[in-house]
Amino acid sequence: MKLLKPTWVNHNGKPIFSVDIHPDGTKFATGGQGQDSGKVVIWNMSPVLQEDDEKDENIPKMLCQMDNHLACVNCVRWSNSGMYLASGGDDKLIMVWKRATYIGPSTVFGSSGKLANVEQWRCVSILRSHSGDVMDVAWSPHDAWLASCSVDNTVVIWNAVKFPEILATLRGHSGLVKGLTWDPVGKYIASQADDRSLKVWRTLDWQLETSITKPFDECGGTTHVLRLSWSPDGHYLVSAHAMNNSGPTAQIIEREGWKTNMDFVGHRKAVTVVKFNPKIFKKKQKNGSSAKPSCPYCCCAVGSKDRSLSVWLTCLKRPLVVIHELFDKSIMDISWTLNGLGILDELGDPLSEEEKSRIHQSTYGKSLAIMTEAQLSTAVIENPEMLKYQRRQQQQQLDQKSAATREMGSATSVAGVVNGESLEDIRKNLLKKQVETRTADGRRRITPLCIAQLDTGDFSTAFFNSIPLSGSLAGTMLSSHSSPQLLPLDSSTPNSFGASKPCTEPVVAASARPAGDSVNKDSMNATSTPAALSPSVLTTPSKIEPMKAFDSRFTERSKATPGAPALTSVTPTAVE
Repeated sequence: MKLLKPTWVNHNGKPIFSVDIHPDGTKFATGGQGQDSGKVVIWNMSPVLQEDDEKDENIPKMLCQMDNHLACVNCVRWSNSGMYLASGGDDKLIMVWKRATYIGPSTVFGSSGKLANVEQWRCVSILRSHSGDVMDVAWSPHDAWLASCSVDNTVVIWNAVKFPEILATLRGHSGLVKGLTWDPVGKYIASQADDRSLKVWRTLDWQLETSITKPFDECGGTTHVLRLSWSPDGHYLVSAHAMNNSGPTAQIIEREGWKTNMDFVGHRKAVTVVKFNPKIFKKKQKNGSSAKPSCPYCCCAVGSKDRSLSVWLTCLKRPLVVIHELFDKSIMDISWTLNGLGILDELGDPLSEEEKSRIHQSTYGKSLAIMTEAQLSTAVIENPEMLKYQRRQQQQQLDQKSAATREMGSATSVAGVVNGESLEDIRKNLLKKQVETRTADGRRRITPLCIAQLDTGDFSTAFFNSIPLSGSLAGTMLSSHSSPQLLPLDSSTPNSFGASKPCTEPVVAASARPAGDSVNKDSMNATSTPAALSPSVLTTPSKIEPMKAFDSRFTERSKATPGAPALTSVTPTAVE
């Protein structure tokens, strides 16, 4: 196991509040405080994992820097397709970013042309609804919805197919809402707030399913974030900042009956962030042993204000590994690589997406919708609204095909169709609606009517997978992509992290506030504004406290530079 802390991943000494790895594993995004504004930076993953790439000046480390936010950025999240990046900040805005391939090279604003953006990312939507700082954003499992929460005590559900349309505003919390997580099947969304409650909402009607308060009754004070997480099998919801017998815990909530009988214990201070590995695992079969069916389990990383990170398996009663003094300040965010592997070989064998779908089916039932793609035959849709959406899409496809077939026999007909109606018919109908008036001298005057170009096939810049109208739901509601995950840890992996190769090793990325952070967002209000913050330096080596015996050897891969965290490589060897 290696812990990599690259010195060049920083916001010039300002705090980083969020990190998220792209689904293809080739890049990751950070969000936090900039010089005079909020800052979102997209970084290249290859130099983090490969020492040779880190030394190669021809391989860029920073891919793009976006300074559009007017105040500190609290959260960055990639869509499951990887096409979009959503960011939310203290300016009460959510910005949705998309890579622009047609824009030429540019430089970072204020850098005097010294910093160049290798990739061009433009803001395609700005979502305005919250009246206070946006603390967390989350994409639904199929990228159909985007959820955001704020210190205005609300959760807003946005239609990701048609930004900036709002589907619902969830009201019920009486405190600052600081965390969101979607049920992997899409039936629920959960939120956690400073009002010492965790609420689960139904996506069917966006009404409250249950409110859980008991594990949080003893909680004193608060944390900057309350990032909770749902297990990939849908069975468990794990909260941040719970208490049990006056000790900090991460509360485990069972989906069946919303029972709160278990928790993750051991951290000395409040838990700030929980993040499940997106894979479901099964125990490795030892050489020569017969393959016995084993109960699948999940892996979860927990970060705390005590600056430590623990990794748990749902099949073990104690943590798999605990890493102390990882940062000088509270851990604020955690992300897994998409393949979910790499921390330790002891995690087990990951189940394939097909096996994962079978587990979902056996638990939640099979979709009643007729699938148009072979790979969608195992998809699970628990939400009737999603079924209706899929059927509408399928009906549109059938209408388009039948209309196109009819019009092919006529030389005068137009090939393009929208919802089964030819473009020519649409134009004629629009012309019938033109406004005609007569002036005082009897002259006719026709008010100009704008007739939009109808055959472009692109009805929304934020259409999550940019598929044509005739495309199936494979790229939208029912895409089988997993949610983003942790950073690969082994820098010696033979598969280099090029732009075209997905990550094959696991990585855990965690962000923390630097030392000297003068802004205490634990007690923030809707009008709070972050002040300038000082840099973070790792002053003590990380200590490993694993469940099994480890030969812990610490080696410095590079020396710490002023104003940046040190890079520490830790290589523990597991002993069976």
